[in-house]
This record gives sequence, C-alpha cells and structure tokens, in this order.
Amino acid sequence: MASVTMYAGLDYHQDSIQVCVMDPSARVRVNRACANELGAVVSMLKAAGEVGAIAMEACCGAADLAEELAAAGSWRVELAHAGYVAKLKGSPDKTDYSDARLLADLTRVGYLPRVWLAPRAIRDIRQLVNHRQRLVNQRRDLKLRVGACLREQRVKIDDAGRWSRRWVDRIKAHGSLSESVRWVIERMLEQIAVISGWVEQAEERLRQATEGHAVIGRLRKIEGIGEVTAWWLLGQVGRFDRFRNGKQLARYCGLSPRNRSSGSRQADGGLIEGCCEGLRAVLIQAAQRLVRTHERWKALAAKLRAKGKAKCVVIAAVANRWVRSLHHRMVAPAEQAGVVQE
Repeated sequence: MASVTMYAGLDYHQDSIQVCVMDPSARVRVNRACANELGAVVSMLKAAGEVGAIAMEACCGAADLAEELAAAGSWRVELAHAGYVAKLKGSPDKTDYSDARLLADLTRVGYLPRVWLAPRAIRDIRQLVNHRQRLVNQRRDLKLRVGACLREQRVKIDDAGRWSRRWVDRIKAHGSLSESVRWVIERMLEQIAVISGWVEQAEERLRQATEGHAVIGRLRKIEGIGEVTAWWLLGQVGRFDRFRNGKQLARYCGLSPRNRSSGSRQADGGLIEGCCEGLRAVLIQAAQRLVRTHERWKALAAKLRAKGKAKCVVIAAVANRWVRSLHHRMVAPAEQAGVVQE
C-alpha cells in the first residue's frame, strides 16, 4: 500500500509544542504536546507517518525551530501569519489542541496565510534595526516630556536650533523654571544624552553588519533612500524578488488603500493593516522628502493636490508609487536599473 502524505501543525510555546498530524481526508492521526526540543518534535513527526508539510505561527523562536526542522528532514516548513490565523479561528474556546489542528488543516487545504522565513542573517539585521528604533522611541518620548515641562512652566526658548547644544544650554540657564522642574528636566536631558550615545552605537553596529552588502549598495543609489531606510528595507523586505510585482511589495509595506466596498457602495478605509508599522513610517518619511526634493514625485504630488486630495493621502500615494518603482529597479539587472551593484 502506498504511503499517504500528511500535514502537521505546530502550536509553538517556550516550554512545549503541540503537534497535530492530519491526513488528506482531515482525520487527525496525532495531536499531543511534546517538549520544545528538536529531537522530541522530529520523533513525534516521524512516528506519525510520512509528513509532507509543517506549519507553525510566526512568533518569537518559531523561525529558529523552522530552520532546524527544515534541515532535519525533507519536510516543507512554513510560517503562518499570526494575525490572519487568529481571525480564522471560529471557535469561542481556544486551546493548544484546536490551534495546532487549525494550522494542520489550513496547510492541508492550501489556505495557510504564509509569511517569509527570513534567513538568520536577515533576522539579525532586523533585530538590530528594531533595537535602534526602540532607542529612538525612548529618546523621542523624553524630548516630548521635556517640552511638556516647558509648556507647563510657560517657558519659550526662541531659538530656531531646537535640541541643539545652544538650545539645551538656554533651557538649563532659564530663570523662569522652578527648582523642582529644573531638576527633572536636567535628569531627562542626561537620559537623552545617554540614549543618543546608544543610538550611535547601534547605527555603527548596523554599518558593520551591512558593510559591502549588495542590497544595501543598490538601495543607497536610489533617490530618497538613506542609511536608516536601507536598513529597514533590508531587515523587513530582505529579498525583493520574492514579490511578483511592485503592487505586492507596496501592500506588504502597508501602503495600499484598504477597500471597504459593499454592494453598490464603494469606499476606502485608509491604509491596510497587518503590516510592519515601523517600515511604513520610514517609507512615509521618505515620501515626504521626495515631494520636496525630486521633480518626478513633486509633480505627482502637485497633480494629486490639484484634484483636491488631502496632504496625508498625497504622501501615501507618492510612497505607494515610489515603492512600486523601487521593486522594478531592485529586481531588474543592475545595468538596466541604472545602478551599479557592489
């Protein structure tokens, strides 16, 4: 009798993994927990029969296990989008048993919302980029708190160089601040200086990690892309050729309008959700620079404004078009794209 290829769903946890193996007729062969160890998972999969595909939700630690499983056997290992999988769970009761079974069933019928399993080198870049962004967010929050303290004390520093050394010195020497508020502001300014040093260290580490990288070399030769934007694109996109066209890339980056149409009613619901918000924010900032500095995108923005579009809609539309053109230039040979690959 010929062997039957089966499908597995893994519900990942830090200490244990729920393994569900299902045959093509949706009959569950096994669904039980095992230790979060490669050997335990492999033993359970092999004991269940000939497994052809394995699915697990993308979460912290799942990518490393997926790589180990792919290297340990001839299985096709796929990561599922956790947000979309959560929306597919129709049962009001949530258990590891049902979660693993759903993943196996989605793989069986071909409806698994897959995400890209980035190689370790790209995941390391992603960690560095996220670490830098967390530091930048902390510094921004502290600056906002300093501004709130100044507003509460009705203090205005009339200087165009906001957050320059001269501006900070004028805050410290301002006579209208109470002693308690002055002490609080000085402590926050010290924290800002420390975090700024950490940001510089993270950026230097990113430069070292991406030195000589071919994708970074091509990205930096495209208008509107600086170091930070290039790092974000490498960490979150990685390979541009995994998207069939620029429209797919723009949607992945969260720059496509969300359709909220129903019947004869046609409406947009803003930009789509389920994307990396940090990447989208960086690309929106790049579009804001492009409409000021690049003639092509400046003309597109003017055309959209002439149609009565709001400024936020104009910037998002420019970012969408720019990312689509970015895909074309990154997947084309370096000579056709007008850049030289390093």
